[in-house]
Amino acid sequence: MTFLSRIMLLKSQAHFSTDVQRGGAVVNSASFKGAGKRKSEMAKTRVGLMFATFCVAYAVIGGRLIQYGHAQPETVSSILPADRLMASRPDILDRNGELLATDIRTVSLFAEPHKIVDTDEAVERLSTVLDDLDAKDTYRKLSSNSRFQWLRRQLTPKQQSQILALGIPGIGFRPEKRRFYPGGPTASHIVGFVNIDNRGMAGMERYIDNQGMADLRALGMTSDAPLEPVRLSIDIRVQNILRDTLVQSVQKYGAIGAGAVVLDVHTGEVIAMASVPDFDPNKPTEGAQEGWLNRMSNGTFEMGSTFKAFTTAMALDSGKVRLSDSFDARYPIRIGGFTIKDFHGKHRILTVPEIFQYSSNIGTARMAEAVGITGHQEFLTRMGLLSKIETELPEVATPTQPRVWKQINSVTISFGHGVSTTPLQTAVAVSALVNGGRLIPPTFLPRTKEEADALAQVVIKEKTSEDMRFLFEWNGTKGSGRRARVDGFDVGGKTGTAEKVVNGRYSDDKNFNAFIAAFPISNPQYAVLTFIDEPQSGDDNGGPTAGYTAAPMMKEIIRRSAAILGVEPTFGEDGSALLVSY
Repeated sequence: MTFLSRIMLLKSQAHFSTDVQRGGAVVNSASFKGAGKRKSEMAKTRVGLMFATFCVAYAVIGGRLIQYGHAQPETVSSILPADRLMASRPDILDRNGELLATDIRTVSLFAEPHKIVDTDEAVERLSTVLDDLDAKDTYRKLSSNSRFQWLRRQLTPKQQSQILALGIPGIGFRPEKRRFYPGGPTASHIVGFVNIDNRGMAGMERYIDNQGMADLRALGMTSDAPLEPVRLSIDIRVQNILRDTLVQSVQKYGAIGAGAVVLDVHTGEVIAMASVPDFDPNKPTEGAQEGWLNRMSNGTFEMGSTFKAFTTAMALDSGKVRLSDSFDARYPIRIGGFTIKDFHGKHRILTVPEIFQYSSNIGTARMAEAVGITGHQEFLTRMGLLSKIETELPEVATPTQPRVWKQINSVTISFGHGVSTTPLQTAVAVSALVNGGRLIPPTFLPRTKEEADALAQVVIKEKTSEDMRFLFEWNGTKGSGRRARVDGFDVGGKTGTAEKVVNGRYSDDKNFNAFIAAFPISNPQYAVLTFIDEPQSGDDNGGPTAGYTAAPMMKEIIRRSAAILGVEPTFGEDGSALLVSY
């Protein structure tokens, strides 16, 4: 190869090398520019993802805050405001609007065992506030696998505050209602009481639930609107006088129980009724042993000589006996192996008023014989004395009577032995004897005279009722009713002393004493019945009979309540109180 040719070859190689180097430079430059672009795009993507993540996070947080804001918080430390607390029971008022029962707000203590940190410590701390806390039972509840346990119902505000200060995790408070009775035991047997869940258990409280309220509550249909109050027929002022007299009489006469009722003879409204022993409806379990028995409507007793009023009315109403008639009471009646005699016999022929005045068993039995067994049973049935009375109180007993009425039964029943009735229905029948002869079912709710007239049943003639008012007045001024008279108020009535049956035999030292009356007897407005069970003594050293126990009780009740009931006293020309007589 020539030199020139060799030179040309070298140049060609040189140009190729340069081109190759230039081509590589171009390639390297393009690769660099592509990588930078990709990094920029990745950075933008990462920023976008971070921005989106923050947006989602803030959206979730915002959503949860909105959810929490609209959610109902669990109440654990305070009572809901009044407008958020469901009115579960209506107030109960007396006839004048005085409060007898109402709901008050309270709280109950509960635990969530799964949130309890130290069970022993929780029990120990709670015991410092709740002295009577059952530590063993509480420990069992707090260590259980359940998520909810009641620890104490119906705390006081002070207890709630003290428990809150303990700061125990898993312990909370739930708002509830508690029934409150301002009068305590004053009208306990009428008003009744509720259980821990605010459900009516007795008296008018149970009556309210029986009207459908309990069913509505069970269906969740109760309203949070205030319920219309339930107004009763009783007058709490008279009720207080009645109960006070009974409590004092039980102590004074050493008795085991007593009762009384005041009835409006024209409407059948119960103005006052009480039975002792009784109970405080705010703490009903403390009176469970004796106090729960309502002797007025849920106890049956042989009413003794008060039944002579019905036997006399029966005889007069039958037309077979007149007020001017007389009966031979000189000798005892012997029948069926029994001897019927008078407690304080006069041993002579007695007129009808004298039989009533001296409470003659013999004379009364003679009048029953004049009517006959069938007529006797029919009359007592007509007067509502042999069947269960219908009224709002759930606690009502059914009277007892012989399965088969024989002559001996009619004779003994004529003066109050052999039939047991409730004192309340006896008072209702007395109302019919003095109000013109109309039997009106008793009620513990307000009732107008027009409403009563629609329910009334005529059971005796108007003339018979007039004669009975005369006899009540006669006995009030001349007989065993003298100790029930109140100056200025025209009180007429009849005593009844019945020996109680003990182990199937009549006891000589256990009496059931009763007194039935109406006032003012010239134009009766109210009927009253009092009784005292097994008194050991009587007024004026007169012994434990009705004239010295039940009659003075009657006097005290009428003396203190007549003015409240609107009965005006009658005065003589000299301004002194006048005892009105026929």
